Amino acid sequence: MVESQAKRKIRIGEVVSDRMEKTRVVVVERLFSHPKYRKVIRRRKKFMVDDPKNESHIGDKVRIAETRPLSKRKRWRVLEILERAEEI
Repeated sequence: MVESQAKRKIRIGEVVSDRMEKTRVVVVERLFSHPKYRKVIRRRKKFMVDDPKNESHIGDKVRIAETRPLSKRKRWRVLEILERAEEI
């Protein structure tokens, strides 16, 4: 049987903004070694993520998955909240 849908990309990141209704900004950080100089490089990317129940908040660690375009910049959705931020 042929798989009809491609496997969706999944990333783990931290919520950095929860000011919008049903939308979060999540930063995903990746580390890789420079091909020539072998120094470890840190790269960050921001994703606009759909959170329909407004469950996640700043500082939470979340798992996000790629989905169909939901708005101009929103193409990811929250799968689950892995770790809650500490309340101050």
